[in-house]
Amino acid sequence: MPTYIALLNWTDQGIRAYKDTPKRADAFAAATQKVGAKLVNLQWTVGPYDLVAVVEAPDEETAAAALLQLGGAGNVRTTTMRAFSQDEMAGIIAKTAG
Repeated sequence: MPTYIALLNWTDQGIRAYKDTPKRADAFAAATQKVGAKLVNLQWTVGPYDLVAVVEAPDEETAAAALLQLGGAGNVRTTTMRAFSQDEMAGIIAKTAG
């Protein structure tokens, strides 16, 4: 299943309610499953991003639905990237000329 990396930053609302972040993580995992995706991992970080999420979804539309739902709660803003495993990258390289 395709993997997506989401870099998350708390909004003003999200940081004010930082004590609820473990509960919000559980709600995100449940909501992600409901749309047909899976929250593989969620890490709280120090630096330019507050959290990093790894999500698996069958397609971009499902990944977008999961992350739109997350952002719609108003606690975070997301930047999402498609990630490739080593095997997927080998297949991509095999398709290149040369």
